[in-house]
Amino acid sequence: MPISSKYLMIASMDVDPDHEAVFNEVYDKEHVPLLSEVPGIISIARFQRQDLIMSIGGEKQTIRIENNPKYTAIYELESPEVLISKAWDKAVETGRWPQQVRPYTKNRRHVLMKLIDPCK
Repeated sequence: MPISSKYLMIASMDVDPDHEAVFNEVYDKEHVPLLSEVPGIISIARFQRQDLIMSIGGEKQTIRIENNPKYTAIYELESPEVLISKAWDKAVETGRWPQQVRPYTKNRRHVLMKLIDPCK
């Protein structure tokens, strides 16, 4: 996902294990397609947390952050105003997400990031 925008919204969460299959189905087949149609959404990519093993100071280390959510979606935005638009509001409340998925999510984190422009 090459980034072409100055803004990213990162949504991370866990889901109740009994609802994980419907979470992934709805996210992939309904939620992402609906949100992708919102004006100002450039792209959406989903990720699942993995173990991080890396070399630091010449030593192989495993990095674990306690209570870090399992799932993350990265939304590339034209501007932060996309997140308060009527189209966004309608999309996040459409389909099975509000009733069959959202109630079973937990440890939710939403972060807005702005690209640092080194030329300024």
